[in-house]
Amino acid sequence: MTLDRDLMQTIIKRYPRSRSAIMPLLHYVQSVSGYVTHEGIETISELLEIETAEVSAVATFYTQYKRKPVGEYHVGVCTNTLCAVMGGDAIFSALKEHLGIENDGVTEDGKVSLEHIECNAACDYAPVVMANWEFYDNQTVESAKSLVDGARAGNPPAPTRGPNTLVTYKEASAVLAGLDDGRAREGLQAGEPTLLGLKLSKEGK
Repeated sequence: MTLDRDLMQTIIKRYPRSRSAIMPLLHYVQSVSGYVTHEGIETISELLEIETAEVSAVATFYTQYKRKPVGEYHVGVCTNTLCAVMGGDAIFSALKEHLGIENDGVTEDGKVSLEHIECNAACDYAPVVMANWEFYDNQTVESAKSLVDGARAGNPPAPTRGPNTLVTYKEASAVLAGLDDGRAREGLQAGEPTLLGLKLSKEGK
């Protein structure tokens, strides 16, 4: 697919300094190609009038940018301390065996890729799995297997928070690029565990 330079210019114009658009432009490239391509880096470099090395430095620093194709549904399992203790390590190990892939691997059908995540910033819902950056809270080995099986069948379960349906990796990348899909207010945004501290503070406890 071809990158839309006019759309990329629209993204750039949102920022007072053009180089501030590097990150959303990288997400846009992923929304088109499924990963950050060399062509994408060169195009961003040209439009922003900066060196390709500067764009590559950002693309290789942040883990949300992929330098090789990932699955239509990219699944990240939190293996940081709390999630690991609550079952994250067991979930990650089970999914590797279930899918027949290792960390950063992609299933042969191209539907699912798997990655261990250091922290999803959702410790109140541990163990947490993310698919295309949407939350699946309080997971078990069996619910995580159901998630990836549904994704491979083209019918993944809905995230526990956020949109009512799970979008593809490319569609999620378009949202991260700042392209509105009209779904920002769908589903639950902050659940009871997240709001408990606020509630207790208001009660003076």
